[in-house]
Amino acid sequence: MRKLTYFIAVSIDGFIGDPEGRAAFFTEYVDQEFLDFLVEEYPETLPSQGRRALELDHLENRRFDTVIQGRASYDLALEEGVPSPYAHLRQYVASRTLTSPDPAVEIVSGDLVERVREWKAEPGRDIYLCGGSRLAGELLDEVDQLVIKTYPEVLGSGMPMFAAPFARTPFTLRSTRTFGNDVLVRIYDRLR
Repeated sequence: MRKLTYFIAVSIDGFIGDPEGRAAFFTEYVDQEFLDFLVEEYPETLPSQGRRALELDHLENRRFDTVIQGRASYDLALEEGVPSPYAHLRQYVASRTLTSPDPAVEIVSGDLVERVREWKAEPGRDIYLCGGSRLAGELLDEVDQLVIKTYPEVLGSGMPMFAAPFARTPFTLRSTRTFGNDVLVRIYDRLR
């Protein structure tokens, strides 16, 4: 069975972006060591536009073949003129109001949890939950793994990792890795 992995950048105090969900400031921590890690371990999490700029379009998907993101996250790509931000993956956007501006992006407007369960039952690589916090909160019961890239900043307020009602959800720490730029990557697996 495929896993749903929430692969997310976060501040020390648990925010994935400013109050509007913008998090471009985290990219200043992507130095060569950290980029090498992403290219080696999670190449498919690099958006198409970044892959082209870095001449990395040739990279094969290692872990994921599907991405799901929320409307607000997708809107950030659209604002940049990028209607297919992960062209190397099967792309889904959760939205009840959006119509897809690109045939490679499918809009999921119905029962999202049921759709994720269907995808998890299909053969293939795992599913990349790209964000944002409302989507992650809605899918919390389906999240099998967390890959948390913690950046050495305190934001004070902003968009939390999960916008969800209080629900204790146990995970176990599988690994940690620190980088010279003070970024910490932790991988947690859900306890079932």
